[in-house]
Amino acid sequence: MNTASAPILQVKGLSKRFGGFVALDDIDLDVGQGERLGLIGPNGSGKSTLVNCICGTLQNETGTVHFNGHALNGAPAHKRTHLGLARSFQLPRPFASMTVADNIRVPLLYTVRQRTGLVHSHIDLGRRCVELLALVGLEHLAERSPRDLSQVDMRKLELARAVASEPKLLIADEAMAGLSHSEVEDIVQLLLRLNKDEGITVILIEHIMRAVMSFSQRLAVLVSGRKIADGKPDEVVNNPQVVSAYLGQ
Repeated sequence: MNTASAPILQVKGLSKRFGGFVALDDIDLDVGQGERLGLIGPNGSGKSTLVNCICGTLQNETGTVHFNGHALNGAPAHKRTHLGLARSFQLPRPFASMTVADNIRVPLLYTVRQRTGLVHSHIDLGRRCVELLALVGLEHLAERSPRDLSQVDMRKLELARAVASEPKLLIADEAMAGLSHSEVEDIVQLLLRLNKDEGITVILIEHIMRAVMSFSQRLAVLVSGRKIADGKPDEVVNNPQVVSAYLGQ
């Protein structure tokens, strides 16, 4: 993280209610350009609600979200994607009737083209699809159906679809749930490559603490809709409030 540069993401005083239930309460969160941030917390802590408010699926009642110099309050999700904000989902839902490669062509056509105004040739699209699939190790499965993929390959396809939109910031939401130890390490290494080689800022939301600790430069912790800790991973996991509320040790 370059601490001298302005944060790529700034969340200030963000709150969200569902009726009388306070899902998020006065959240502040800055993410630096190129940073690897781990966002952790128990189930129901508000992590997904925060991501949905950042990405535009939900609209926050109070507070502001700025991304790469743009005020996002009120902007629809697709506009935020065009600005370079992408996410992967806990439950991958690829287009089942399309090939793996065609699942990559969709964000190339409808996100990158609309952002740049360029019309991609069939050859250009094919070349970029191959590059993206090679990046996640799925080039040999390009013409297969998503239903033929293993669970870890499905997760890789989900990440590739997000990266196809050429994001500046990627929010990876539980990209390792249900995977084996070696598969978790595979996804961690992929996210590290996206950060280091592709220059993508990454927010990792994950319950697998060994993955969070090996990936993150910084940890932020949500509990019951409030941020209770934010700092270096070793310091955060030894914070008594975090140990009591989240780690249960």
